[in-house]
Amino acid sequence: MPLLQRISTTIFLVTILNGCASLSEEVKHQVGPPVSRSTSTLSSLTDTYRPQSPKQGSSAVVLQESGWDALAQRLALIETAEQSIDIQYYIWNSDASGKYLATRLIAAANRGVKVRVMLDDINLNEREDLLTALDSHPFIEIRVFNPIPTRRGVAKWLNVLGDFSRLNRRMHNKSFTVDGAMSVVGGRNIGDEYFDLSDDINFRDRDVLVMGPVVNDIQTSFVDYWDSRWSYPVSMLGGEATIELADLDKVYAPRYKHYPVLPEGKEVAYRFLQELMSEMTWVNARYVADQPVPDDVDNTDAPKKTARVLSDLALQSEQEIIVESAYLVFDDRQLAGLEDLTSEGVVVKALTNSMVSNDLITNHSGYAGRRQDMLENGMQLFELKPDTKLCEESTRDASKCAPITPYGLHSKSVVFDRQVAGVGSFNFNLRSTYLNTESILVIDNQSIADSLAVDIEAAMEDENSWRLNLEEGNVRWYSGSESWDNEPDTGQWERIKSRLLQLFPIEKYL
Repeated sequence: MPLLQRISTTIFLVTILNGCASLSEEVKHQVGPPVSRSTSTLSSLTDTYRPQSPKQGSSAVVLQESGWDALAQRLALIETAEQSIDIQYYIWNSDASGKYLATRLIAAANRGVKVRVMLDDINLNEREDLLTALDSHPFIEIRVFNPIPTRRGVAKWLNVLGDFSRLNRRMHNKSFTVDGAMSVVGGRNIGDEYFDLSDDINFRDRDVLVMGPVVNDIQTSFVDYWDSRWSYPVSMLGGEATIELADLDKVYAPRYKHYPVLPEGKEVAYRFLQELMSEMTWVNARYVADQPVPDDVDNTDAPKKTARVLSDLALQSEQEIIVESAYLVFDDRQLAGLEDLTSEGVVVKALTNSMVSNDLITNHSGYAGRRQDMLENGMQLFELKPDTKLCEESTRDASKCAPITPYGLHSKSVVFDRQVAGVGSFNFNLRSTYLNTESILVIDNQSIADSLAVDIEAAMEDENSWRLNLEEGNVRWYSGSESWDNEPDTGQWERIKSRLLQLFPIEKYL
């Protein structure tokens, strides 16, 4: 078929599919009055840990570095919940951790806890029937953000082409709030690879358990998304509740080889959280989230709120900015800002994935196409080695690490002058800057910022990452006394694919 005819046929199909789309362009929700909360076990527990001095800060945080920490803390919150669980995620996998967390949510709902789950549509993978079954529980409600009207196969993706400006905007935020008292925010999705449990790939990742007044802001943001016009009840997506919820009770808790058993039951969970709270640091913190629906959907050239806040913090920096980001792509405007910072003496260091540790060659191609520009504009670059010992430090299980299981970077964190830290869902790439909705917890505390900086810098050491530099205008990789003029541990075909992808104008969408 001639190219012009193929294009015409595609346009025709997209037009037909849009005409047949069964979903309305937006949903109007009945918004009730704000929920007034009574005292819960969790809120009473957090009240006992209020700081004695206002100078300590009003909110408390602890970084979740290992997968076990992250999963255990979420489970402990669910087990302790008495009133509400509000969850917002980009990805929720149907694997061991995803299924087990779902069973604990059902158990919480069975004892009268109101559970609300908000998921982005792009990774539902035709699980509408399962989600509809969960939604049928009287205390569980599930909504899907910005769903694609056509739900199956090639037609679904043709539908995306028909409304690209809107459907390319995804909800990348991640929050997990219980009884309005404690919350988890940061970079992790729900799935084995984010909790050090996968046999396919595991990730270095990071999020934060937080309590105090900033939880109210996290809750407010959740409600903004929940009631937004792009938030659709899952019942509108055509699924059928063909799965019995009782069948999900047969899922067992994941087991870690060299970690304790995950907390189960209210009494165990309470003691777990009680001990954990003594390790939390009181800080000044603020939660920044993009608005659910942009004022101008077609404008993809204006940085969103999260990007602007990070830019302002960068401009205020006088000494050093340390970045850890799974995906790293700067455009011309950001490169100019980078050059201004480094020319004024600000050291800018960034840790990202190498080609061999990156789970997406497309995303790596966007970074690789801008890598030399970033080095020329003064950024110090480090790329994670897949066989880093950081994996075993986190998993305590060599079978979950390279060379047996691939290991990569998924965390998104930044430290400004070792005074302010940011942990969230924001990748330092163009999709996070211009398209997706994102969220960040900004922590104004020297102790937390310095600790995070030390952790990222340790990951930049030669035993964990390759150092990049320019030699006669060309990028080279270094580790100890060794150096490479091509991306280490990669094959020629992978490098060719990356270069070919750089020929396409897609870097904003990676």
